[in-house]
Amino acid sequence: MGPVWTRWCLLRRIFLIVLLSCACANSVAPARFRTQANHAKHVFIVHDAWHAAIVIRTIDIPAAVLPELRDFPSAEQLEFSWGDRDYFPAPDPGIGLALKAAFWSSGSILHVVGSKGSLEHIFAGAEILEIGLSEDGFQRLIKFISDTFSRSSQESPAEARPGLSPNGRFYAAEGKFSILRTCNTWVAEALSAAELPVSPRDVITARSLGSQVRSLAGKQK
Repeated sequence: MGPVWTRWCLLRRIFLIVLLSCACANSVAPARFRTQANHAKHVFIVHDAWHAAIVIRTIDIPAAVLPELRDFPSAEQLEFSWGDRDYFPAPDPGIGLALKAAFWSSGSILHVVGSKGSLEHIFAGAEILEIGLSEDGFQRLIKFISDTFSRSSQESPAEARPGLSPNGRFYAAEGKFSILRTCNTWVAEALSAAELPVSPRDVITARSLGSQVRSLAGKQK
């Protein structure tokens, strides 16, 4: 697992203590889960015991809707994750930033990572949930992600700053992170925007997100 995933340990401890939900810290068995295949597009929800992200093939992303695509010219897929504006990019976040993120966040940030190759290799040890979407549902999900970027105009890409890895970038984002609206809630909101039967208000941890996503297998047609 890369630096994007390992940095959430401190926030996890704080959230678990407050929520009294230690079961959510159980390790996630590496797995690949796939919904029914008869859909126009497929996206991937990747999560460990705490942090979740959306992974989308670059070939499916319309540059007119997501101009930041031009920042990753050689990537085969992009990983999108959302978090607190101060905690997420900090080189060595401590207890102070973790508490601020949980209870007094001043804003949010998007981390986008371009990659090539097998998701099982890139996200070793994580659960990979592959979700089929209709064309309309996929476009709604892309628009939700695009609308999360803070831009001076819709046509211009948001200003990028170095990410947690050489192939990652941070972008200013809309919305406020909190203990009740986490990276996992944001992913659930994206799936809900795609008109999937996901309830964001019931998602705080990656475990609760994964449970809802897996249940889609019997609901998607």
